[in-house]
Amino acid sequence: MYKVNFPVDQSIETAVERRQAAEAARKARIFNTRLRVMGLDLDALNKQTQEKKHREGMERERDKAFDQMRLKHHEALLQRDIEERKVREALHAGLTQYWSIQQRVEDSRDADLKCGVRGAFRINVPEAELGPASMQIFQGEDIGEAQRRREQMKQTERDLLAQIVQKERRCMEIRHREMLAEKELLQHDLSWRHKLDAEEEGKKAVRVALDHYNQTLAIEQAERLKEADRREASENLAEKWHTLTSAIMTEGWDAAVNRLEEGKPAATDRWKGMSPEQLRAIHREREAQCIERQRWRDVEKNRDAAWNAQLLEASREAQREERRMSELRRAKRIQADQFNMQLAKEQEAHQQYLDKELYTNKPTQDFFCQFKTTSR
Repeated sequence: MYKVNFPVDQSIETAVERRQAAEAARKARIFNTRLRVMGLDLDALNKQTQEKKHREGMERERDKAFDQMRLKHHEALLQRDIEERKVREALHAGLTQYWSIQQRVEDSRDADLKCGVRGAFRINVPEAELGPASMQIFQGEDIGEAQRRREQMKQTERDLLAQIVQKERRCMEIRHREMLAEKELLQHDLSWRHKLDAEEEGKKAVRVALDHYNQTLAIEQAERLKEADRREASENLAEKWHTLTSAIMTEGWDAAVNRLEEGKPAATDRWKGMSPEQLRAIHREREAQCIERQRWRDVEKNRDAAWNAQLLEASREAQREERRMSELRRAKRIQADQFNMQLAKEQEAHQQYLDKELYTNKPTQDFFCQFKTTSR
């Protein structure tokens, strides 16, 4: 016969391991005194604690980020106002410089007519008194243009200054309102903190008073327990002394004999002993029982020795039989190996015959063309 080693089914081992793990988890859950008696789910409580700590940490980070963002926004607004003010000042300075350099009155084409030149003739007659025949004022001309332009420039400067002052005032008002709001929030926070501190101090004082009261009660209760223990100990000692010194523990024969002589029954509450003859009879019976027990022990010892000898002989016989069966199994295994080697050689010779002698002709094209020639 062929010796075949079937592969071990891994699913069975996996199922066994899974059942063993489930059984171990169940034992750990059932035999845990804390979980069974108190009913606490430590894993769930630890998970809730971690979630609460994580949530509080996220809230603190969010508040910190919000405060930083508000501070950065406030700083950005202030920086933007400063930059805008600098840009306006730079534009105004550049515009003024451009006017003073590129748009001078003396560089204009009509400078001699508007402002006059050295040696030019100036008319001091009011414009309203000059008529058409004076040939000094023509249609479309404006003698007071330079003065008006200067007034307009001054007015423009005044308007710009007023706007700058107004803008700065608005910025100051905004900053003042923000400062007031921050102060109000700070004051609110301080008052809330003082209130919490006061409540905490009150709670602390209540706890301290309650602790003192509980300590006083505990001391009083301990004193009462000690007094009760002392009283109980003294009562127990008195009871033991009374019991030891009373007739109930003496078990004297004299008390019973006296009552029997008086014609009264023996007092069982004061005598529990026996007569000397009864005690000697009990001792004789006890010695006889000890001798009989020793004899039975000797018999059992001899029987156990014979039984052990028989077991030893049987064990030796079993070992000899086991060695004989081992030799027989070894011989059978050698015969099976020789048989398997013979079968392997025959299989190899048969395969060589098939490969080298029987299957030597290769199929031609006609062999493949005979297939699929009909609908069947």
